Amino acid sequence: MYKKKEKKSIRFKRFVRKSYSVFNSLHKVISIGVLSGSALVCAHAASVNPVERVFVETAKDSIPQKELDEIVVSASKADLPLSRAAKIVTVISRQDVERAPVQSIQDLLNYAAGVDVLQRGRHGVQADISLRGGSFDQVAILLNGINLSNPQTGHYSFDIPVNLSDIERIEIVKGSSSLIFGANALAGAINIITKKDSETSLYAKAEGGMHGLFAAEARGAYKIGQSVHRLSAGRSHSDGYIANSDYDIANVLWQSRFGIDGSTLDFQLGYNDKAYGANTFYSAAYPNQFEDTRSVFASVKGETNGRLKIIPMLYWNRHFDEYQLIRGDESKVKYNHHRSDVFGINLNFQYAWALGILSFGGEFRNEGILSTVLGETMPNAIGKYARSYNRSNISQFVEHSFLWDKVTLSLGGLLNYNTAIVNNFAFYPSVNTSFRVADGSNLFASWNKATRMPTFTDLYYNTPTHAGNDSLLAEKNQSFEAGIKYRNPYVGGSLSLFYNVGENLIDWVQPDAEGKWQAINLSAEKKLKSKGFEANVSLFLDRIFDESQAFRSLQVGYTYLSQDNNSGQEINNPVSMYVCNYLKNKLTATLNHDLFLKGLSVSWNLRFQDRAGSYRKYIDKSTSVKTEYSPFAILDAKMNYARKNMNVFVNLNNIFNRTYVDLGNIPQPGFWLTGGIAYQIR
Repeated sequence: MYKKKEKKSIRFKRFVRKSYSVFNSLHKVISIGVLSGSALVCAHAASVNPVERVFVETAKDSIPQKELDEIVVSASKADLPLSRAAKIVTVISRQDVERAPVQSIQDLLNYAAGVDVLQRGRHGVQADISLRGGSFDQVAILLNGINLSNPQTGHYSFDIPVNLSDIERIEIVKGSSSLIFGANALAGAINIITKKDSETSLYAKAEGGMHGLFAAEARGAYKIGQSVHRLSAGRSHSDGYIANSDYDIANVLWQSRFGIDGSTLDFQLGYNDKAYGANTFYSAAYPNQFEDTRSVFASVKGETNGRLKIIPMLYWNRHFDEYQLIRGDESKVKYNHHRSDVFGINLNFQYAWALGILSFGGEFRNEGILSTVLGETMPNAIGKYARSYNRSNISQFVEHSFLWDKVTLSLGGLLNYNTAIVNNFAFYPSVNTSFRVADGSNLFASWNKATRMPTFTDLYYNTPTHAGNDSLLAEKNQSFEAGIKYRNPYVGGSLSLFYNVGENLIDWVQPDAEGKWQAINLSAEKKLKSKGFEANVSLFLDRIFDESQAFRSLQVGYTYLSQDNNSGQEINNPVSMYVCNYLKNKLTATLNHDLFLKGLSVSWNLRFQDRAGSYRKYIDKSTSVKTEYSPFAILDAKMNYARKNMNVFVNLNNIFNRTYVDLGNIPQPGFWLTGGIAYQIR
């Protein structure tokens, strides 16, 4: 019996080695085509150590060695450490994720100053994320640098297959960012960076709680030679905290990284499935709406090493949406079906020399939809789809980052063309600079311009309650920002002043209580001016005091925003769904400390929000009254007990059971208790 098992084991090992040999040969063949010339680059870089970063080549053209330990962020086309970034880049770290009492990325973003999270459904069901007064459609959503923003509507931009345990960090870049993230990053971008495991590991978590909540996720990494393969899966369910707020969510994400002569090749393949009750999500007149969405995406990204870096990307994302206006009653139910596809090719070159880093390249991105209601009528239907729409965006960019001892200066621009705007090439410049006053202290300033095309929903969504507008113009925006950043081993902080000027901004407005919501551009002669400031302070209490003390860290953030809307929009259209609905004040605070028992810790998370704007509060299905948003404060907490490879945790959300709305007529949950256990093998 033992010999039979031993023979099977030997045959299995031979099979694994043979399979890997074949797969290794195959990925080398693929990499030649994808990297398009990486062998030549590697030959050019042979004079330097192939595993060195591009900054560590000579004394005169390198960033000081101590900066190499910093996070390299996506605040410019070049790879620059956080201290050199000429913007406020909010970084949510892996430790922040582990301490937070949340079940999704959307919940996590609630604790970041300057980020407006309009929750429709909790725990990742649906939330509209906006930055500094912009709309959710103006924010680019990326996964490891791959743009997964949904062209149908920004409501679906977070239909991405990422579990909390996958996250290494989240980078939030605020302000116009078309040069960095593409034409549609009008108000900024959120880049989710997943963990890059270097060794074999295994992780599992299970969680349960009030309102029939159950969630589980598992994650594994396996190293074979110069490659690491990662697979994660998650499932969550709740019966809902009010009628028709139940949900089922599933995620699967596969990632592989191959090392090829000092270069890397990354593959991603993911699947997201959501089915949820959409109680008054889009209209209070129909409380029993329901949605079933599915999303699948794939990408491949290469990166060479040395003075000249070539970074090609190829990606595809398909999203299905089945929408029911009235759930359950087949005699009354009305279905809308949509299938959107995004295909993109991106090629970025970076060359490091004595004066800094030169970046240049371009992107081709095609966006299309098949639908029962969105788009132009097709001569011949394709299955259930009778309408379609398609457009392509072509852009070229160039940026040079001058790197001196104390000064960083980045100059660049994006030349953009969209097939939906005939014979129109637009240029969007970018100027960013930072000055190191002293060790740990930097002044910075930036000016950037950006654009955004209307979504397919903006253009074509026509229902008894909404009227799209296929004549909408592209939005434009320019952002100014200046401030100071400071950090030492005991305290870190930043203060920035910002000023945005928007043109042709797209809004959905309701002229009167009986009328339809209409998609419009704000008056072309007028501009929407937004201004404000953002301040953040972090105290590393375990360093300020003796490490034996209980307190670990305290983070406080505050953002103030005001608008000067001289287009007369408030007079002509008393209810604005997006443009005039913004967070005027937001305060966040997070305190981490230990308790009396070794391994037991608590994280307290407070947020205060004061929203400008109004909504129509429905008394019944036919009667509504214009209502101003009310300010509110929410306190959440997470207790965590860590012992060896195991964590036991309890989440307490909305501890004081506050009643509030993020978006009119959709009540958010009161007190919600959950708890679970996580185990990891490294």
